[in-house]
Amino acid sequence: MANQEVVNEFIGKVLAFEAEKRELVDAEKELYADYKDRLDVKAFKIALRIGKMRAKLDATEDAEVDQILNVVVDRV
Repeated sequence: MANQEVVNEFIGKVLAFEAEKRELVDAEKELYADYKDRLDVKAFKIALRIGKMRAKLDATEDAEVDQILNVVVDRV
């Protein structure tokens, strides 16, 4: 079983990571706010998500996604 010193050290590091994550989230929000007048932020976020998904596909899968997407877009 871990002693109190190890637990305190660990929780300190975990809490530091959580604080850093909050700071990064706040910085990202500020960045989007800075660009909201110069860029369609909503469209950018969607394009970024699509780009990340497509990066995981090979050329054949990417072409198939395009075909399927065309059908889906026509139906919704």
